[in-house]
Parts: sequence; C-alpha cells; structure tokens
Amino acid sequence: MIPSWLVIGGIGFLVSLLVNRIPPDDLRWFFRLQRPRWLTFEFAIPFIWIFIFVCLILSASIIWDSDISMGKKAVLMIFYLGLEIVILGYTRVMCAKRSLLVGTFIGGGGFLLGLILAILVFFTNKSALFLLIPYLLWSPIGTYVTWAMIPLNRDSI
Repeated sequence: MIPSWLVIGGIGFLVSLLVNRIPPDDLRWFFRLQRPRWLTFEFAIPFIWIFIFVCLILSASIIWDSDISMGKKAVLMIFYLGLEIVILGYTRVMCAKRSLLVGTFIGGGGFLLGLILAILVFFTNKSALFLLIPYLLWSPIGTYVTWAMIPLNRDSI
C-alpha cells in the first residue's frame, strides 16, 4: 500500500505544477518591486515555504490516517487542497493583476482559511494541528510584507 504522505505529497506537487505557472513578464514585474529595507531575510523565504508545505502534507496525512469518518476526512482534505490553491495562487494572481493590494487580500484570505482548517483539525488530531502552526505564524508575516511594499510601489496597488 502506498503511504498517505506520498499520495498527498504527489497530489500537492501536481496542483503546484498547475497553479504556479507564472509567465516570465509577471515574474519580472515581481522581482522589480521595491522591498522594505528591513526585509533582510528574503533569501530564506523559499526555504520557509518548503518547510510549510512539508508540514501541511504531514498534517493532511495524519488526518487521512486518523480514525474518523470518510465524510469528515473528505471535508478536511478539501480544506487542505483549498489552502494549497490559495497559497500558490497568491503569487500567480498578484503578478497577473500586478497588484500588491490583491496579494495582501489573498494572503489575508489564506490565513483565515488556515485558521478555519486549524479549528476543524483541533477537534480531530492535535499532532496534525501542531503541523499547521508554521503556516499560521508565517502567513501574517508574508501578508504584512506584501502590505508594507505598497507604499514603496505606488504604481502596483
């Protein structure tokens, strides 16, 4: 039998390939944006996201392997999938719209979706909940960085 973390990770990878296709012009726009001077840790952001995605995959795997009804598992898996789509859609949509304000709203919406997921997971499995904490801590920071970039890039609101 294939381990659940491998299946969930594989689905997550396929979703990332579908959602995270960013045209080169959009990426150039993003990399030309001014950043706050205090953003000295930008080099670490990809590694932070890799860690968060691993935690999300493990959290979803724990839920899938838990002794709950298939209906509840399905609802929670939809929330995990929705959260991944919002996280990946942040850069895709923000760059396509060339709007940091849109990025800020998507980041905030992702945090709210993650918080709802955490509340649902709280009643199911505490280990799975613990693995959601990195996202719940990082998401507001990432959203704040996007919001803080707005005054530095007035033409990208």
